[in-house]
Amino acid sequence: MSPEQQLAQLTAGTAKVLSEKELLEKLRLGRPLRIKLGVDPTAPDIHLGHTVALEKLRQFQLLGHQAVLLIGDFTATIGDPSGRSATRPPLTRDDVLVNAATYTDQAFKILDREKTEIVYNGDWFRKMNYEEILKLNSRVTLQQMLQREDFRTRIEAGQEVRLHELQYPIMQGWDSVEIRADVEIGGTDQLFNILVGRDLQKEEGQPQQVVMVMPLLEGLDGVRKMSKSYGNYVGVSDAPQEMFGKLMSVSDELMDRYYLLLLGEARDPAGHPMDAKKSLAEKITSRYHGLEAGTSARADWDTRFSKKDLAAAELPEISLADLPADLTVLSLSAHTFKAAFDLEKSNGELKKQFITSGSVQLNGDKLTDPNAPVSPAAGDVLKLSKKHAVRFV
Repeated sequence: MSPEQQLAQLTAGTAKVLSEKELLEKLRLGRPLRIKLGVDPTAPDIHLGHTVALEKLRQFQLLGHQAVLLIGDFTATIGDPSGRSATRPPLTRDDVLVNAATYTDQAFKILDREKTEIVYNGDWFRKMNYEEILKLNSRVTLQQMLQREDFRTRIEAGQEVRLHELQYPIMQGWDSVEIRADVEIGGTDQLFNILVGRDLQKEEGQPQQVVMVMPLLEGLDGVRKMSKSYGNYVGVSDAPQEMFGKLMSVSDELMDRYYLLLLGEARDPAGHPMDAKKSLAEKITSRYHGLEAGTSARADWDTRFSKKDLAAAELPEISLADLPADLTVLSLSAHTFKAAFDLEKSNGELKKQFITSGSVQLNGDKLTDPNAPVSPAAGDVLKLSKKHAVRFV
């Protein structure tokens, strides 16, 4: 691709690029650019929201640029304050390294492992003495730090801001100096930190990195950002059928953003929305579990929901021997959600959203009376919702 063609592809789906002119100039240098993405492995698993930046890094990689995945084994022990209303709980380095192992395994389902440079910022921060730390701190003012909205908000609300949290943007900025980044990718909440990197690079006489921030991905509810705490996430390590089923629940409006941010492509506007959604779910499932798993998950979905042939589908199994006595539709539904899917549902939620609405069906027969007694037999299929069904054995 020409530099102009690369620019068009690389800026698609971004929230902000500072600046496109600078990026084009760098692309015209005729050498592989060093593209930095820093991650703090504060948890062992990642969800699709985390992969938006990884997908953009993959685009650079496919165009021949050098992907640099920076593992914050030092900064993760402090905790990024970006977007936080309270100080993060501290992690030990051992915790971080355990998380980093699974995090990178999942990241390399997107990136080419052989062409990715992995660096750890503990390699330089653990070598610094106190004099060097003071000199680094002297380059940034307190007024700059207090420009951060999350710090200001916490101070105005009378909440603590610990001094070590003020160090985080400085350290993230210094990472860019150490690896001589040409471009840094991050979420919109990382804009301040990445700009600090530009300032520090300038002071060190280096060319300043281009800032490329990606939008935060909405979760399955289409409202809040994807997060495990909101329960609206799709985990990269989710089982293929579960991943496919979750993706089939996204709205038609959200589907376009998922195509762009998670696959780097646009859906065919001429196609039927349902076919487009199945294709989206199959492509994403295939990316993380392999082509065969993606194809199988789609076929299973068609069997269960498109053809409504649950009797032939592969379903989670519930042992009749494990069922409590004197079952009602309500108690059976609650037990099944918990036993098969590890989901806690309140009686009110079960009655309103699942039972009286007709979602709960035994062998295709709707069970709309929460208090009605029920006695499933071996081979019976209980459907709880569009995404949840089990077979009794």
